[in-house]
Amino acid sequence: MESVIRDLDLLDRQLAHALQIDGRASFSRIAAVLGTSDRTVARRYHRLRVDGALRVVGLPEARSLGLVDWGVRIQCTPDASAAIAATLAERADTSWVGLASGGTEITCITRAQGGSGPGSLLLSKLPRTPRITGVTAHCFLRPVAGTAGWPGRTDALDARQVAELSPPVPAVNPARWEPTAADHRLLDVLAQDGRAAVPELAAATGWSESTVRRRIEELRATGVLYFDVDIDPALYGFACEAVLWLSVAPAELGTVGAALDGHAEVAYAAAVTGPSNMMAIVVVKDADALYDYLAVRVGALPGVRGAETALVTRHVKRAGALLGPRRHLSPSAPPAAAPAPSPGPPC
Repeated sequence: MESVIRDLDLLDRQLAHALQIDGRASFSRIAAVLGTSDRTVARRYHRLRVDGALRVVGLPEARSLGLVDWGVRIQCTPDASAAIAATLAERADTSWVGLASGGTEITCITRAQGGSGPGSLLLSKLPRTPRITGVTAHCFLRPVAGTAGWPGRTDALDARQVAELSPPVPAVNPARWEPTAADHRLLDVLAQDGRAAVPELAAATGWSESTVRRRIEELRATGVLYFDVDIDPALYGFACEAVLWLSVAPAELGTVGAALDGHAEVAYAAAVTGPSNMMAIVVVKDADALYDYLAVRVGALPGVRGAETALVTRHVKRAGALLGPRRHLSPSAPPAAAPAPSPGPPC
């Protein structure tokens, strides 16, 4: 659903920042930190949620499930791009499905078993049509920027407020996890609404409410489950979003990654496989700002041999599952879709 809200005031931005820190923080806790009433916070949240401006999603960390994330680029004719993107967005193992380069390219993130490659998606699930003219895939090796949230939406709270809202730090390297059928149903609901009420989660899983609370706390503490915020960068005044595919000398990957992590324009970046071995999501105000970023900041990075830029024209799917009727998963089905093993791209 497209948002009817066109900009955010300070309280909206503070609320979005608070939810990025802790997606399931209570309204009363957020209100106490922001210095307002819990009714005001709840009213703001529900307005943003109903109007399609903001959504919290709960997602599983890929490595805990023995999965790896792949960035997939699909070149196609413009008349076919919308239909192909819609087909990809329906899949539970895709996220961040978008149209780029004037509708001649589709970008998405898909998950696959470690070491198997994204073959099940590319070889058998894509529509068989001559309108697809090319497919490339890049395995995400390591996130290097954006794992703590995009700076453009995480600057509304001061250090004290951030500290008061921050939950315990989860495990950095979660152990391999074998979710039960009830866990799959829990993830299915959280992928659509990360703030789903405990009674709703209890009904979906068959657990008691106390068990639901305990299970979510356990999964978060072990690093298996995290929460992200879906929100359009345009609401912050950033109307230009692009995917950069950088070719970086291997010896300079660490240096370039560290530099990207310090760039406010970078919402997310990761080292990937392929001739373009660094991928970055860049969010700026307009095309002029993108030019300046490429010419000045990226151009000055040591070891960057080339840069390919794809402007994102529309998101068909972001981090969470597509909204619609609940789709409870069978015990053998994969969990709900999720982006790369981090809070992922900007919004």
